[in-house]
Amino acid sequence: MTEYSRYPSLAGTPVVISGGASGIGECLVRSFAAQGAKVGFVDIAQTVGDSLAAELVAAGHQVRFTPCDVTDTAAYQAAIAGFAEAHGDALVLVNNAAHDQRHNWSEVTPQYWDDRMGVNLKHSFFAIQAVAPGMQAAGRGSIINTGSISWMIMSPSIPVYETAKAATHGLTRAMARELGKSGIRVNTVVPGWVMTERQLTHWIDPAAEQLIDASQALAGRVYPEDIARMVLFLASEDSAMISAQQFLVDGGWANT
Repeated sequence: MTEYSRYPSLAGTPVVISGGASGIGECLVRSFAAQGAKVGFVDIAQTVGDSLAAELVAAGHQVRFTPCDVTDTAAYQAAIAGFAEAHGDALVLVNNAAHDQRHNWSEVTPQYWDDRMGVNLKHSFFAIQAVAPGMQAAGRGSIINTGSISWMIMSPSIPVYETAKAATHGLTRAMARELGKSGIRVNTVVPGWVMTERQLTHWIDPAAEQLIDASQALAGRVYPEDIARMVLFLASEDSAMISAQQFLVDGGWANT
């Protein structure tokens, strides 16, 4: 059985993760908990989030869950403040929450645009705003934004999502410059087509399997654990001099 890295610098580190109840987010919560981090996570799915937190607490991990819609900025920043009271100021922030709802560009309304930007981009900025003072006081920290190869490979039927995800790396580079002199690193992890339950249920069919096989340089499939391992590295002090970069975990699909 393959053994993966353990990062001593993550033990006891306060971590905040958005969209942590399922999919890649759930894997992130589990992975940071396994590293001994103090994990606070939010998600709109309360029942699933409560169950995950209870399971991990029962196993001896320091995990807290707050049900929250990240598009409600005041509520989200309040949740982050609650995690800080319980665990100490966050030294790692993973902006993971997103939703790749399919849509027809010709039918997009201003309200729909604002809603999609809220769930795929806006919350990342305001989470950074909430955690940055604590990181600045500590003189260190790691912020990991989550991108997507969708805009790189020009995926159909998600133009607003792709716009938000392209902008995510712009946010990364801007905030890396703003916060870097305070010892805070900001990077983007860019997943390929990840085999989450949602993707397998809604989008992975024989045609999708053929597309993945033809497009990836590597055989096989990208799983949430593959994303989590990159995030753990960027969160740890092993990546101490890495900032303003994007890291693709896509099986060698996108051409950047």
